[in-house]
Amino acid sequence: MDTVLRDARVIDGTGAPSYRADVALADGRIVRVHRPGEGRRPTARRVLDADGLALSPGFIDMHAHSDLALLRDPAHEAKVAQGVTLEVLGQDGLSYAPVDARTLAELNTAIGGWNGDADDVGVDWRTVGGYLDRLDRQGIAVNAAYLVPQGTVRMLAVGWEDRPATAAELGRMRRLVADGLAEGAVGMSSGLTYTPGAYADDAELTALCRVVARYGGYYCPHHRSYGAGALRAYEEVIALCRTAGCALHLAHAVMNFGVNEGRAPELLALLDAALADGADLTLDTYPYTPGCTTLVALLPGWAGEGGPEAVLARLRDDATAGRIRHALEVEGADGCHGVPVDWDTVEISGVIDPVLAPYVGRTVARCARERAEEPWATARRLLLEDRLGSTILYHVGNEENVRAIMRHRVHTGGSDGILHGAKPHPRAFGTFPHYLGRYVRELEVLPLEECVAHLTSRPAARLRLPDRGLVREGHVADLVLFDPTTVAAGATFEAPRRLPTGIPYVLIAGRFVMEDGRRTDVLAGRTIRRTPAG
Repeated sequence: MDTVLRDARVIDGTGAPSYRADVALADGRIVRVHRPGEGRRPTARRVLDADGLALSPGFIDMHAHSDLALLRDPAHEAKVAQGVTLEVLGQDGLSYAPVDARTLAELNTAIGGWNGDADDVGVDWRTVGGYLDRLDRQGIAVNAAYLVPQGTVRMLAVGWEDRPATAAELGRMRRLVADGLAEGAVGMSSGLTYTPGAYADDAELTALCRVVARYGGYYCPHHRSYGAGALRAYEEVIALCRTAGCALHLAHAVMNFGVNEGRAPELLALLDAALADGADLTLDTYPYTPGCTTLVALLPGWAGEGGPEAVLARLRDDATAGRIRHALEVEGADGCHGVPVDWDTVEISGVIDPVLAPYVGRTVARCARERAEEPWATARRLLLEDRLGSTILYHVGNEENVRAIMRHRVHTGGSDGILHGAKPHPRAFGTFPHYLGRYVRELEVLPLEECVAHLTSRPAARLRLPDRGLVREGHVADLVLFDPTTVAAGATFEAPRRLPTGIPYVLIAGRFVMEDGRRTDVLAGRTIRRTPAG
């Protein structure tokens, strides 16, 4: 044996009651789970006294934005310190594979606020397989799976035009999705409030989902609304996936804004009805009320046609900027989910241009009051001067809904963590210990064993990983040792990069990546690829 974790409280990921055991590891796998009274205890070159600690499978982040961070920051302490051993990348329909030179430049502007400058990492790939190869070649801190981003695919085949795809363009998109899945992607994502992916109609999405289904993948949409049209948006993707015969995973499945206060039971009833009718359906959420996105994402979809430079040109034109303002403040644009924007809820969390740093940590409304101007004038200035790169915290969530949704039997955990920016959302550094500390120990929203199942075996099942997500003999030794009495998120909205407490040990493939509460120099992660056969 390489390692024995002695006298641990095993929370095995099934949701069953915990039990005391020694867990022995060899060659990156769990080779023995020894309970008291089962004969001779296992021995190993290293024996770690785990008395007082819970041992669980590694946590799986079903919605991560570490696409470039894994390459830029090999230690990746923000996630490793939380006990995350696997992340799913390529979210919200916008990521960096497949790409060509044109789309890479456009992505650098469109989602620079999420990921920083792609030039920093030296993009030397064009395909999904090439991106995954780069991650493996460079070495990564945690395991990584990837979703083909539908918005990027549309960018390649159609551009930024708001129109139905031609037959030839749809054929190219289908081939790009098929290629990405054949090269190892686990499914496809969409960002249906982010241009240009938002320009796809249901027929186009259904055609692409049929490709995903053929490869045994799943569809992960950011829906067309989390506000006034939220339930219709959920119904839309459930229906199209049923038509396509495709598995569905609802990204950050929240019900936001005042119009949805207390309405989580309506969403859960919709999900239960679909599940009872045979739908293959899961979801993820983060345990916080504010969201996080880019400031430009609030704009109406029509303002994004033509790409980032066209957006900037529209913002420079006073008449067109006035139309955008009306869409935001009066109509409730699709970008702000059908609800007229309240600038007091829009907090600047990051900027590209350091000259604009004084805006960070303030709402648009507060900045406007300090400048004695209308909030739209402040927002417009930021969009132009930061070239669409500003990120925001969007304070529109509802705590009652958050708690209700996380209890659902198909719920999994996803941080939606954006690691870039001066004042990121604390979910990037705190999601998983926040579940365990705040919502399990303090609020008792979920029993500990049940919560661990949400963060481990359920996402592993969605990803169709037969040897992960459980503390079980033969499984990969991706493991977390934490103290249930002290585990807590250190990250707060005031100090969002503070690391958690109560998670002293994390192992990936049997190797310690966190030891005695400190990051080691081990890069034990690898890409998790689905074969064409699923």
